[in-house]
Amino acid sequence: MKTNQEILIAGITPSFLEKGLLWFQENFEKIKTHAKTNSWWQDNTLFLETSQSVKISEVLRRLTDLGYERVSYLGARGEFSQLGGSIDVFPINAVMPIKIDWLGNIIETISDIKLTAAEKESATLARLKKSKIEERYKPGDYVVHLDHGIGIFRGFAAENETTKPKLQIPNKAKISNDQNGSDFFIIEYGAPRPGAAPDTLYVPFVKADKLSPYLGFATPQIHRLGSQIWFNTKKRIKEETIKLAQELIALYAKREMAQRQPVLGDEAQEKYFATEFEYIETEDQIRALEEISADLRKERPMNRLVCGDVGFGKTEVAMRAAFKAVLSGLPVAVLTPTTILCEQHFETFSKRFSRFPIMVARLSRLTPKQEQHEVIKKIKDGKIDIVIGTHRLLSKDLADLFPQKGGLLIIDEEQRFGVKQKEKLKSLNPKIDILNLSATPIPRTLYLALSSLQDVSQIKTPPPGRLAIKTFVLPYSRKVIRDAIDFELERSGQIYYLHNRIETIELVKRRLLKIKPDLKIGILHARLSEKQIIETMKKFHVGEIQMILATSIIENGLDFQNANTLIVDSASRLGLSQSHQIRGRIGRSNAQAYAYFLYQSKKFDPVRSRSSQDDRSRASGRAASNGAGDKAKRRLLALQEHQDLGAGDDIALQDLEIRGAGNILGREQSGHISAIGLNLYCQMLSEAVETLKQN
Repeated sequence: MKTNQEILIAGITPSFLEKGLLWFQENFEKIKTHAKTNSWWQDNTLFLETSQSVKISEVLRRLTDLGYERVSYLGARGEFSQLGGSIDVFPINAVMPIKIDWLGNIIETISDIKLTAAEKESATLARLKKSKIEERYKPGDYVVHLDHGIGIFRGFAAENETTKPKLQIPNKAKISNDQNGSDFFIIEYGAPRPGAAPDTLYVPFVKADKLSPYLGFATPQIHRLGSQIWFNTKKRIKEETIKLAQELIALYAKREMAQRQPVLGDEAQEKYFATEFEYIETEDQIRALEEISADLRKERPMNRLVCGDVGFGKTEVAMRAAFKAVLSGLPVAVLTPTTILCEQHFETFSKRFSRFPIMVARLSRLTPKQEQHEVIKKIKDGKIDIVIGTHRLLSKDLADLFPQKGGLLIIDEEQRFGVKQKEKLKSLNPKIDILNLSATPIPRTLYLALSSLQDVSQIKTPPPGRLAIKTFVLPYSRKVIRDAIDFELERSGQIYYLHNRIETIELVKRRLLKIKPDLKIGILHARLSEKQIIETMKKFHVGEIQMILATSIIENGLDFQNANTLIVDSASRLGLSQSHQIRGRIGRSNAQAYAYFLYQSKKFDPVRSRSSQDDRSRASGRAASNGAGDKAKRRLLALQEHQDLGAGDDIALQDLEIRGAGNILGREQSGHISAIGLNLYCQMLSEAVETLKQN
């Protein structure tokens, strides 16, 4: 909303629904500018003003296209109604409903409507909460009840169905004490004695906080209602979490000792630098930037982790932190796990800082030897402000990379570096500020446990206009490959084809040329020379190459907005998080992107290419169950299931279930987690940490 004379009606899209009302007010002009030139913004926003010439029928049609529901009386955001020559609408971006009156085909007045149906709004919020609960639980899933232990979720029942539920449930049922809720979870527990029917527990929706999905690494033991086993298990594991919490507190206490001068930057120049950003910042980006600025103003060196799904804007956050550090006279080093990511960051940073007197350099195996010597000399002379490099930054000749006063170290894709490597960097100078970036999201419950010890910022909101990548898991098929290539080339787009074996990559190229003889293909893998890698990336960037055929070297660092089709052969060999990362190489613009994960199988029902992408998507879930091993099948099905924007959280949880939690909390914790589930374990750990910190 801006004024009563000019209004914005935002479409009902996932990215808009996550925005606060203040965001729309602050970005009104930016949104209006985008809506003039960008097709996605044109399709998902509606601007109206008094004296505008527009038919009422056209506005009614547009409201329906935006996802608004036509009702007799307004009761909640996202609804509209018509009476004669006026429309009442409650925009999702407005504090109150709006009345729009017409005189002929001219909008005569636009005015606010005072709320008289607050109870309807509350009912709508309740419906939304119920809907989210129903999406979270699926019949057959294991669940954990805080008081009763692990059971099997069997569905939902309305209040009048608790005595004769529609589902076939044993006669014996135990109802939770509080039955004020109108709907119930149905949880099945173990039989009270051999040969007896299983017990059933009805849990009202108002007690939903007692339940959590079971996330573990083995098939759990189903508990019996009223048994002491669950009570004893919780007691034992609570004692273990206290021990772990003590170890974690001792570990993180070490970084509290060092001190350095506050990093204040220059507010005026930073605001100007922010206006150069061509996109609208998400609320999560703004929050992360505020948290980083607060860290840098302290005398204790920063040690913050920024988690965000692929393509959610972590790099912009890092560049603004780097700008603040440089303005404060501190050097900045950006450590990347791959040469390709190093090259991409060098291009991005150089372009972003081109209007400022800031020197950006790079150090990797793609940097010629002579240039490396020159860069190192300039670093030591203080003539380079930002250096971007791979493991080369860990070399002995860069031991004095940071001066005594400190500096900022940005570690991108920090999960790709070993503990010893990161500890070595931290030991370079105790006064340096460290900003870790990770595209592997931390599960929410684990975040709650660790955030008391480590500073964590999460970017969970996708950029406005970003579309979810449509993902298909299918048996290998030349026809699927041909159709996918033809579709992308018809819209003048580009393609990534991932084949993760260097030895046979040339053979795959010949096969692709048989499918599409005139296809312009470039190859990328780790054994190519520096010159070949740079040349291939440049040709792809300017459009001379239509497809990059590559190994998993493209997992990080490629950011070409015209590439919106990904084909992965032998997808069952990739890890789940790795596949999600590779999928993140596409869909980085407002164009719809498509990812095809193909697996080799001799036993499957042939999935014919269909004209409808939706048909192919439905078929792919069925087909994936026929190939590969159990873990590979679970990985592929997880990719198929979790393809919405921000699915990285769900991917991370699935990956934890498949691989175990050894990489996060230590292998010795896996048994405890399997006994009670990851959610409850992390809740206990969080409580233990807080209790110990207060004592």
